[in-house]
Amino acid sequence: MSTRAIEARSFLLRCRRAYSTTRFSLQDTRPATAPRQYPSITQIRDNVELYEHNAVVRNYGSHKAIPRRVADNARRLKELDQQMVGSRQTLKELQKTLNATKGDKSSIIAQMKEIRPSLDALQAERDSLDSETQAMALSLPNLTSSETPTDGRPRMRSYINYDAENPPQYSPSADHSMIGEALGLVDFSSASTTSGWGFYFLMNEAALLEQALIQYALSVAMNRGWSVVSPPSLVYSHMAAACGFQPRDQHDEQQIWQVAQSERDVGKPTRSLAATAEIPLASMYANKTIPAERLPIKLVGSSRCYRAEAGARGVDTKGLYRVHEFTKVEMFAWTDCPPPNHEGLIDEAAWTEHSSQLLDEMVGTQCEILSNLGLPCRILEMPSSDLGASAYRKIDIEAMFPSRKKRDDGWGEVTSASICTDYQSRRLDTRILEPDGSRKKFAHTVNGTALAVPRVLAAILENGWRGEEGCVVIPQVLRGYMGGMEKIGPR
Repeated sequence: MSTRAIEARSFLLRCRRAYSTTRFSLQDTRPATAPRQYPSITQIRDNVELYEHNAVVRNYGSHKAIPRRVADNARRLKELDQQMVGSRQTLKELQKTLNATKGDKSSIIAQMKEIRPSLDALQAERDSLDSETQAMALSLPNLTSSETPTDGRPRMRSYINYDAENPPQYSPSADHSMIGEALGLVDFSSASTTSGWGFYFLMNEAALLEQALIQYALSVAMNRGWSVVSPPSLVYSHMAAACGFQPRDQHDEQQIWQVAQSERDVGKPTRSLAATAEIPLASMYANKTIPAERLPIKLVGSSRCYRAEAGARGVDTKGLYRVHEFTKVEMFAWTDCPPPNHEGLIDEAAWTEHSSQLLDEMVGTQCEILSNLGLPCRILEMPSSDLGASAYRKIDIEAMFPSRKKRDDGWGEVTSASICTDYQSRRLDTRILEPDGSRKKFAHTVNGTALAVPRVLAAILENGWRGEEGCVVIPQVLRGYMGGMEKIGPR
């Protein structure tokens, strides 16, 4: 590696550390084989105030100065390119003269040597500045939908199986941890000895219920035209970062587990346990173009998910609500978007026309599943401060957990659906192939939970609990997957 390249890389790493919200960035470990990333630098340059405001409402206050820096750097890069044009043209002409000269070439060579140092210096400055600008632009979160509240509070959309004027009454014993232990459904003690806190054994009917939930969620999605995929749970760390998942969150708490490498593998790309199937599914089309006529592509997959931050803030330390490992059925889709507009931001309605349709379809699928499971739920438009880096808009559905009445009035998230526009596809180089051969557009991505097993299972135990009988009523739609079983009774 040349001295100039080493200096440029060193400068880039210092920049990434300076502008990262975490102790380190998975971007630092990107191998040469990783997809090339294309942050929207021109859009940031032309809309500095918008991006500054967006950083604040997204709870990225430390990033507020970055859009201005990106804009200043972009202008300086243009100046450097202009400065090098003349020198490069002169060198090109001198090279032609040198090739054509048969006599003394020393004067020509001397002229070329005189020009090259200044040109090399300008090029080195440009390389470092370009790397710095790319890193800063990539550190910014996605823009935010006008539908998204910016006051820090979610906005109520509607209810499922719930009358706010006449809420249901629950037995004090409607606690899934107590129910699970009483009926021999969940073993936390053995799991703690085996794997540590945040793990669990699902036993007997609960193990069957897990499989029933997976099969039911997949069947609903399939009936709506989604193709089934079984994705891996181990992913390259740089792919997780490209999807918007960092090793640590803004509270400096670990989010993703990285897999330790042996000494012989040092220098190879690191791998992480996937926090969600969104990561491997999004990566399926990394470095690829999708023919426009194939869009939208809609996939649904069941996988094991791993969350390192479970219970990290000292809450939900009991039961199945917040755990380290769980099964989740995930929906992921790529869709079309308007052509690039170099004059500024595209009209929001046009920009999200296709992705908004997919978001509505995902939420409709979630509502069908939860409604048929008989769970009382509420649908929320989530605030900007709650959105992950990649999300442009997010809708959550929360179910009623009687055991959580003292926390959030019993409501707890069971599904989430997000529009990510081109945030992920720009970082994974997933483009749309137009009929005319153009590859200028980056596909929009949309993702949503079809069903997260532990929380839904816990909600079924609590809402289906009949204290006077000491049993749990199994939702009608799941009985066919459980041999016709109607109740989980006392042993």
